[in-house]
Amino acid sequence: VQLQASGGGLVQAGGSLTLSCVASRSIFSDNSMGWYRQTPEKQRELVVGFTSNSSTNAADSVKGRFTISRDDAKDTVYLQMNSLKPEDTAVYYCRVEGTTIWGHGTLVTVSS
Repeated sequence: VQLQASGGGLVQAGGSLTLSCVASRSIFSDNSMGWYRQTPEKQRELVVGFTSNSSTNAADSVKGRFTISRDDAKDTVYLQMNSLKPEDTAVYYCRVEGTTIWGHGTLVTVSS
């Protein structure tokens, strides 16, 4: 399976963006998905992801601002990002949780 992430871009602080991650085949019924991010200064970290029982697990820094959702019919998982802050600037990746299957990153830049 391959993952294709998109939707990154430049946005002002306080703005919103929605990232998309499309899978090359239907996998969501058998796998959890997660969104991660990485900067040159920090290791890749979990932003928000689905758990095995379909609840979500979000980093404290994004709780209340970022939401993960999925559309099984479109084999797509989304990351809705609201109230963006400059510290959210990073390359964002989607991943099939528990595997080495990662999408190519999409860059999000938040200007102050």
